[in-house]
Amino acid sequence: MEIRLKEIADRHGEVERLMSQPETASDPNAIRRLGREYSQLQQIVELWNEMTRTQSHLEGAQEIVAEEDDPEVLEMANLEVTELQAKLESTTAAIRLELLPKDETELADAVVEIRAGAGGDEAGLFAAEIFRMYQRYSETRKWKLKVLNQNDTGVGGIKEVTFELEGERAYQRLHLESGVHRVQRVPSTESQGRIHTSTATVVVMPKAEEVDVKIEDNDIKIDVFHSGGAGGQNVNKVATAIRITHLPTGLVVQCQNERSQMQNKLQAMEILRSRLWDMELRKQQAEISANRKSQVGTGDRSEKIRTYNFPQSRITDHRIGYTSHQMPQVLSGDLDGFIDALLQEEQARKLAAVAG
Repeated sequence: MEIRLKEIADRHGEVERLMSQPETASDPNAIRRLGREYSQLQQIVELWNEMTRTQSHLEGAQEIVAEEDDPEVLEMANLEVTELQAKLESTTAAIRLELLPKDETELADAVVEIRAGAGGDEAGLFAAEIFRMYQRYSETRKWKLKVLNQNDTGVGGIKEVTFELEGERAYQRLHLESGVHRVQRVPSTESQGRIHTSTATVVVMPKAEEVDVKIEDNDIKIDVFHSGGAGGQNVNKVATAIRITHLPTGLVVQCQNERSQMQNKLQAMEILRSRLWDMELRKQQAEISANRKSQVGTGDRSEKIRTYNFPQSRITDHRIGYTSHQMPQVLSGDLDGFIDALLQEEQARKLAAVAG
């Protein structure tokens, strides 16, 4: 581990030097890429410095224990040794975790797609609630949210919405939210008081930069059409909506939120790049962990990952058996309980795999 940490410290210094070069300052992609790498390396370097300081203090305290005769001083020194040993163990564990092989997406921003599933209008209303939940969560994390495309149901619900979350470790914290979210409740239109079950699908993808995914012009087909929606001066008068078909994969993306073709095209290309990167990453993961299922689930988006039971004010994540009875708080963006539990489980599996 010591050799690896020295290599990281050397690379940390090299990245710091590269970031100060004039040619880097004129290249936004280089600044972004180096900035992300520097942030990741900085965390490990700080932990290593903390471990070194703790080790030095521990050795000093152990010397006092070995040489001291005064009972009162000896008691204090023994207490300090115990505290420093615990700190050294936790810091070392944190370093081992940081040294695990990193995904390319470790520091990526996120692109999230939410779609109404089974359940008609009720599914659309639930999809809108899930969207608001992530909006509020992004506010607590101080992330920047930008809606890329949205298609409403007309009764307060959402057929589908695609949005970008820009902020510290946005994708890393949300990537385990992908899957089918299920709601059980009595719809406002239900006169008999019967509980209905509806679903919404959440897909969380790493936001791809142009340096991550290259798309050739001859690989895409672009169609321009009139925007749909509730109306407005621009709707159905000027063709601004964009549909992009990626011919090699058959992926189709469309955007109609903006008032110009160019803006809609830029946003559609952003979504397409993220879908292609996500597709490639999932392919790699499938090859690495073929036929292996983990306690946190397969990651299959058809898998029901979480149930929101309104009559009992209960939310359960089926992958790890985590349950909260704080329905209003969770829907208001208090998601850290679920997210932290899922990430801890994922980290434990990674550490166990390395140890095995």
